Amino acid sequence: MAILKRIFFFSLVNILVVLTLSISASIILNFLGANPSQFYGMLFLYAIIGMGGAFISLLMSKWMAKRMFRIQMLDPRSQNSNERKLVELVHRIAKQAGLKTMPEVGYYNAPEVNAFATGPSKNNSLVAVSSGLLNRMNDEQVEAVLAHEVSHIANGDMVTLTLIQGVINTVVLLISRLLSTVVANALSGDRERSSFGLQYALYIVFQLVLGILGSIVVNYFSRMREFRADAGAAKYAGRDKMISALKALGGTQELLDHEHQSFASMKISGDTRSVFAALFSTHPSLEQRIQRLESAR
Repeated sequence: MAILKRIFFFSLVNILVVLTLSISASIILNFLGANPSQFYGMLFLYAIIGMGGAFISLLMSKWMAKRMFRIQMLDPRSQNSNERKLVELVHRIAKQAGLKTMPEVGYYNAPEVNAFATGPSKNNSLVAVSSGLLNRMNDEQVEAVLAHEVSHIANGDMVTLTLIQGVINTVVLLISRLLSTVVANALSGDRERSSFGLQYALYIVFQLVLGILGSIVVNYFSRMREFRADAGAAKYAGRDKMISALKALGGTQELLDHEHQSFASMKISGDTRSVFAALFSTHPSLEQRIQRLESAR
């Protein structure tokens, strides 16, 4: 369950950071006797908290990935020809994509077919691959997968999605505060003031509920960035190689499901069994991705 673990952990860090900052802000606002109706003041404060939580998570992303997956960093001057070849391939694609600073390249031992890119910026990024991917794919398919991940870096997807997450965090915090105040006052029968404890409890509940709904928006943009990364892979590695890689990933789905392994970062297949499930998918289905590449010929 590697990719689920990574997504869950990164999301959890973002949620915990935002919750910590927002709780602290609520305590300070109430201590100072601030009026919740001061909309613009709250908006400014929650923008700092929402954006701060998202960007703290982003800044920690590469550090967390290295430790979560116990990634072995590869040296471009390594005496191991396979390791050197992998680094050279990533760097060659990165130069094609116009990156000025080469990504770090890492490898970790795991059976799932997995590859991902992470890092706070184009100049501070990491591309990591699993042993499962290298063992199950041929050289051309591996090249396409790596091109997909480098495209994420070149497109600035990590920062873009962080900005979107930050905006969603801000909206969630602000609306949660306003709703909690209105509902708490209504429940307490006091239109002017309700207990801090009731407001606080409702504030947390609204944050969690609206945060889940906000993830639909973030996941939509995530799916769109996947299509763009596929197009980048087609440009840097070749369209046929990328289509071949996606088909190979589709071929491993049944086996991986049987082994109780999840689809991983590059190859997550969105759940299309229902519209509701599709809304929460971070990746389009493999069929959609292949069709998009085929139609772009």
